[in-house]
Amino acid sequence: MPSALPDGEPVPSDGSLPPHALAGSDRRPLGMYLHVPYCATRCGYCDFNTYTATELGGGSDGVLASRDTYAGTLVEEIRLARKVLGDDPRPVETVFVGGGTPTLLPAADLGRMLAAVREEFGLADDAEVTTEANPESVDAAYLAELREAGFNRISFGMQSARAHVLRVLERTHTPGRPEKCVALARAAGFRHVNLDLIYGTPGESDDDWRASLEAALGAGPDHISAYALIVEEGTRLARRIRRGEVPMTDDDVHADRYLIAEERLSAAGLEWYEVSNWAVAGDTAARCRHNELYWTGADWWGAGPGAHSHVGGVRWWNVKHPAAYARALAEGRSPGAGREVLSAEDQRIERILLELRLREGCPLGLLAPQGAKAAERARDDGLLEPDAYERGRARLTLRGRLLADAVVRDLVD
Repeated sequence: MPSALPDGEPVPSDGSLPPHALAGSDRRPLGMYLHVPYCATRCGYCDFNTYTATELGGGSDGVLASRDTYAGTLVEEIRLARKVLGDDPRPVETVFVGGGTPTLLPAADLGRMLAAVREEFGLADDAEVTTEANPESVDAAYLAELREAGFNRISFGMQSARAHVLRVLERTHTPGRPEKCVALARAAGFRHVNLDLIYGTPGESDDDWRASLEAALGAGPDHISAYALIVEEGTRLARRIRRGEVPMTDDDVHADRYLIAEERLSAAGLEWYEVSNWAVAGDTAARCRHNELYWTGADWWGAGPGAHSHVGGVRWWNVKHPAAYARALAEGRSPGAGREVLSAEDQRIERILLELRLREGCPLGLLAPQGAKAAERARDDGLLEPDAYERGRARLTLRGRLLADAVVRDLVD
């Protein structure tokens, strides 16, 4: 089941923000995240805030949480966002529809949600508009309808090219289908296409991983995300590992798979711009600009059950269940479950945590004295690039990327 929300102070019933949150907003880009919390089935490794029809059940809650009415409910939160942000003149620069499986909804519903963003805020001329998609839930006509509605980037969950790996993950698509979807998306007019991969699944070999990389590259996306499998407590996969049904993959295997990915993706003309993300070298438009908003501390409004938002150092999150979410909006209340106001020190630490993962690195000037000493040691140990260090930035080497979490901990201490 989905993980728990963090603690926080109450969100005002009208969703209003502290006055300082919009100070200087004209210097920060604004994005929108639209969460669709529905899946046909729950994958064994997933603890995202998503629900199958069985999990939603029937009765009045099931009616409130219905997929049929969801687009209209989410549009109400977009309108609430307009009220809360008042006369903020910024157009939205990125829209990301995630889930769950957004493409379980009709393409017209996704278009309706995007149209509400356009009507309430306006879209920047070069806005990036992305949706995630399950390869089995789209066809040529669906993709053409998305493109006509204004979507220009799509991200397919591929995970692996090997059937036995997909079975362990409990993914429902068949090998080869994601690659076909890339071709369909290109034919529909999508310039930017991402494939998501996962490495380190129990039972996956190095050759399996290489085959997945080759299949993904052969499809011709301009962006590939590759994530190490994290086994979350409470998932079916965690229970299977605990019972000894499948083996746990260790950190050394994850490191080896990461090195294989870096070697093969770089050779194919993609370069890393965040520890787990590669895009066509020299084409900044191929990067996921929406995720870059998160990594650089910009502003975004997250609409939908369990969605998180951040504006001007204020972070808040919505109630998780779709029925509770719909009920709040129907009653004219913010669906916010809690929030926190970040101090200057909180924001400094977050910048280090997130920006260090980027190819550009983070400014050494962000580091406290102990962190600065740790950065010097990391440079000497081959974890930070010496040339970037001399230019005043902490930038991870390849070895540093393998140990990114440890490097970050040292720099923020």
